[in-house]
Amino acid sequence: MTSLDPVLDKDGVRLVVDGETATVTLTNPARRNAQSPALWRALAEAGRALPGDVRVVVLRGEGKSFSAGLDRQAFTPEGFPGEPSFLDMARGGDAEMDAIIAGYQEAFTWWRRSDIVTVAAVQGHAIGAGFQLALACDLRVVADDVQFAMRETSLGLVPDLTGTQPLVALVGYARALEICATGRFVTAQEAVSSGLANLAVDREQLDDTVRDLVAALLAAPRDAVIETKALLQGAAGRTFDEQRAAERAAQGRRLRDLAGVGE
Repeated sequence: MTSLDPVLDKDGVRLVVDGETATVTLTNPARRNAQSPALWRALAEAGRALPGDVRVVVLRGEGKSFSAGLDRQAFTPEGFPGEPSFLDMARGGDAEMDAIIAGYQEAFTWWRRSDIVTVAAVQGHAIGAGFQLALACDLRVVADDVQFAMRETSLGLVPDLTGTQPLVALVGYARALEICATGRFVTAQEAVSSGLANLAVDREQLDDTVRDLVAALLAAPRDAVIETKALLQGAAGRTFDEQRAAERAAQGRRLRDLAGVGE
């Protein structure tokens, strides 16, 4: 971990920036980086605090687990001090409940911005909200001890922190349904074979492997990476001919930029 001063360090989240690379670390290993509304607000703040020249963001968790999911305090009648409990949310109107959940989701959305590439370095447990946070990133490098699980359904809830769409996109509808409905663990080998993870390595090699991947991502020109990410993000929602047109438009912008010719 770099010794640079953190840009943000609060509520279990630390953001450190080193040139074109930022590292967001979950910093409560004693509780297996369990999540809370305060942590989600800090994650959203980290996204807003990113300097404009950052190109790659690495997400990691201190300790043996990436994140064991929502802090169990959420399931107590009182919930978190100063936060609406599940009971409070249930008693509120639909609009109020929607606004609360939308606020929580902000911690999970900015990782998909087209101007950055995000990499989750995942070890140990990544359960529920932890699984969905890893899914928020573009790429996932996992340790051989990783255990993904979506436990919300078994608790009578649904995954609501933006994880359902990327899960289906990565592993397909049938496998995504089975993973969510059973709440079972997905190991490193299955994560790679199903497309859920890009790489699986020994736990001792995780940091070095992520560092090498970041270097490779930074080797290409930034604007080309941004255009390519945007093309790939929109591909599923376009027809073949629409994607061809998007490719032509993007390539035209790149060629004009390289030639120094304005549009």
